[in-house]
Amino acid sequence: MRLAAAIVVAGWLAGVAHANDAMPESLTGAKGDPARGRAIVANRQVGLCLLCHSGPFPEERFQGNLAPDLRGAGRRWSEGQLRLRIADSGQINPATIMPAYHRTEGLVRVAAAWRGKPVLSPDQIEDVVAFLMTLKD
Repeated sequence: MRLAAAIVVAGWLAGVAHANDAMPESLTGAKGDPARGRAIVANRQVGLCLLCHSGPFPEERFQGNLAPDLRGAGRRWSEGQLRLRIADSGQINPATIMPAYHRTEGLVRVAAAWRGKPVLSPDQIEDVVAFLMTLKD
């Protein structure tokens, strides 16, 4: 599903525009660090990405198979598309099982310790985007 017009989602990232199916602007105004992004994706205590996704992580056992393989992510999606999918994939697919890593409002069944807090900071999201953009094969 593609969003027909630019939308500003109030309540979680006020002022961040979404055009079509992407969040074109960096959340920090800067590019992320691919090495830090890889560490976040592979870390089962931080990003938790490998619970559902698999990818080019030969050192990691038991990678997921519920979501797309991360190999080729930088070829399949633009930087802005990846950013929106990580920050709040529910904007693209309301029925998604992927967590909203940066949205804090309108969520259900959130542990008290996490209420009002994003799973990943803007810097971490930009790092993950930078890493995923390196995955062209």
